[in-house]
Amino acid sequence: MATYISLINFTEQGIENIKDSPTRLDDAQALARSLGGEMKQIFLTMGGYDMVAITELPDDEAAAKMALTVGSGGNVRTTTLRAFDEATCRQIVASL
Repeated sequence: MATYISLINFTEQGIENIKDSPTRLDDAQALARSLGGEMKQIFLTMGGYDMVAITELPDDEAAAKMALTVGSGGNVRTTTLRAFDEATCRQIVASL
């Protein structure tokens, strides 16, 4: 399973409807499950991003589907990063 870190900002629509965000989060978690993955953690953050999500999904195609589906709701904008755990990082560097 691949790990993805999503940096999330609310749009004007999203912040105007902030009280709906728990339901939207439930929907995003269900979407991840339907794509064969799981949202492992979600954080409300301060600074340049409003939230950070850590999600495990089967592959980049599933991650793209998730980002596009969530973004199409118009409540958030996301920047999604593919993340490699320490063991994988060590393997990549060792193979150089």
